[in-house]
Amino acid sequence: MARTVGVTMTDRVVAGLIDDHKISGELLRYPLAGAVIDGQADEMDSLIEMPADGLCELICDKIAQLVPAGSQVEAVGVAMPGIIRNGIIEDSPNLPQLKGAHVEEAVRTGLAARNLVSPVTILNDADAAAAGLAATRGQLDRLVRVWTIGNGIGFGRFPYTEGPWEGGHMVVTLDPKENYCACGGRGHLEGIMGHRAMRLRFLDLEPDEVFEHARKGDKRCQDFVERWHLGVAAATASQIHLEGPGRFYFTGRNIQRLDLSRLKDHLYQMVKMSPLQSYTLEVLPEDPTLAVIGAAAAAEHASKGC
Repeated sequence: MARTVGVTMTDRVVAGLIDDHKISGELLRYPLAGAVIDGQADEMDSLIEMPADGLCELICDKIAQLVPAGSQVEAVGVAMPGIIRNGIIEDSPNLPQLKGAHVEEAVRTGLAARNLVSPVTILNDADAAAAGLAATRGQLDRLVRVWTIGNGIGFGRFPYTEGPWEGGHMVVTLDPKENYCACGGRGHLEGIMGHRAMRLRFLDLEPDEVFEHARKGDKRCQDFVERWHLGVAAATASQIHLEGPGRFYFTGRNIQRLDLSRLKDHLYQMVKMSPLQSYTLEVLPEDPTLAVIGAAAAAEHASKGC
C-alpha cells in the first residue's frame, strides 16, 4: 500500500504518516493539550488568532517533520472545517480567516519549498472522519455518515458526493431568537449544539457546567439539554428522510454530552415511515486518528483519479 500523510485541523492540528490505512509512528499535534500560546489557553482560540498563511505554514512544517529528508509520499490529505471546493476554503465560520484561502495551492507550494513534491487534497474535516471510519472498518463499499460534535457541528459523508454538506447549519427550529450560529443564520443546529454557541447563550456558565447543572435539576439547563438533543435528532431525521436509513456515527470533542437513549427516543417520534426505520446509531469516543487516516485515504484516491 502507498505511504501517505493525513492532517486534520479542528480545535488543533494533528498530522500523521499513514501506511495501509494505519498510523505509522506517532501523531504530531499543535498546540499540545493544555499549552498556552500567545496568552491563549484554549486550543481553538490559538488557531483563530493565526492568519491563514501561518496555518498553511504550520501544516507544511508538520508534514515535513513526518517525511524523512530525501523521501516522498504518494499523497497528502488535509482536512479542515468549512465549505471546500477545488482546494479553496469558500467559507469557514469557525476559522473565519480561512474564507477564500487557496489552501491546496499554499500547502503544495510550501511543501515544494521544503523539497517535498506530492499531490495535495483538501477536504472537509467531517468528511475525513467518515472516510477514516470507512477505511478502518473495511466499509469502503458502504454509505458512512457521521456527526462530529465540537466547537462547531460537522456532518461527514463517505463516499463523497458533490455539495456543501454543511449539516451543522441545517435549520432545526423556527424560533427567531435562535441566532447563535457563527455563520449568522437563524435556527441552525450548530447554533444550539456548538461549543461557541453555548458559551454565547449561557454567559454565566461554561458548556460542561450547563450539562452538570441539568443533571442536578436546574430547570433552565434541563430545558436546554432537551433542546440540544431534539436538535441533533431533527437533523438526523432529516438526513434519514433525504438519503434513507443506515448507520449514523456520533463522535467529536464533546461527544460525552450525548445521551444516546434520549436521542433514540426523539428519533422514534420523528421517523414513522416503516421503510425508513432500519437506522442504527453508534457513539464513538473522540479519536483524531480517524480524520487523519480519512484525509490520507481521500488524498490517495484523488491521486489515482478515483
